[in-house]
Amino acid sequence: MANQQAQQPISSSFAAICLATAALTLGLIVFGAVVRVMESGLGCGNDWPLCNGAIFPPLDNIAAWIEWLHRLFALLIGFFGLATLALARRHYRRHDRPVLKLVGLAALLFVIQSALGAIVVFLDLPPTFVTLHLGVAMLLLAALLGALVMAIYAAPKPFAADSASTLAHINALFALLIILTGALVRGSGATLACAEWPLCNGGALLPLDQGALAVIHMIHRLSVAAMALSLFLMIRQVLQQRKETSIRLFALAAGGAYLLQTGSGAMFVFSAAGPAWGALHVGLAATVWGLLIILVAMERINHLSFARGDLKST
Repeated sequence: MANQQAQQPISSSFAAICLATAALTLGLIVFGAVVRVMESGLGCGNDWPLCNGAIFPPLDNIAAWIEWLHRLFALLIGFFGLATLALARRHYRRHDRPVLKLVGLAALLFVIQSALGAIVVFLDLPPTFVTLHLGVAMLLLAALLGALVMAIYAAPKPFAADSASTLAHINALFALLIILTGALVRGSGATLACAEWPLCNGGALLPLDQGALAVIHMIHRLSVAAMALSLFLMIRQVLQQRKETSIRLFALAAGGAYLLQTGSGAMFVFSAAGPAWGALHVGLAATVWGLLIILVAMERINHLSFARGDLKST
């Protein structure tokens, strides 16, 4: 049977706008990290969507401008998201319905994300809601990337699920866990609770006697170490079990970005929470997450094609 997905037309306009929206979402995540490390989360006070009761912040209030520009960036993504949804409905409502469903999910997540942003401001940046706010942003990025992959990728030689597939899913979950624990570290004030790296103060692996903040910080680091092992196993299995170059490249890219993410985390500690290193750390974490989501989506398409018998596995 011919590959059904390959026979369906690819909308270049949808692919372009969806990619742009995903890229802007990644940029917004990094911008949000800048807001946090610059201590500008309440730059506009407890007002939302206004800034200290005004449409524009005063020119001499840098913290307010950082927070205001972050909100403006989010509004820009809203417009791009509407265009993405309109194109998805136009091109995929009669076929490739999963693409339309994922874009619809992204639209819902954007609304939730915006509401959480307002709640975070109203409640003076509570750590739980700050973490949830970032988590929803990551799910929004995942939905957009998933829709993009499903719209443009056709499995050339489908294969059944195996250990490489399982490890890809595990690592995607690991990546999200690390992002959430990292946000909790920042939101709870545990950023410099462990001033040494890779172990905590005095070479402690799990500093139970150094207080809750040090424990929170080390749980994040231990999660990073566990994912490093899991990611290594995934890359090895992908290189052994996958012949497709694109899948191999995304696996290797995720591994490379993860090494950079870990290094930036160390530099964040060594620089006593330098803002540039903090923003880079979050950006690389989101990049790893995005690359793994793309990999998982490609695996999923191959599994579905194999199950339909589009092509025989090789």
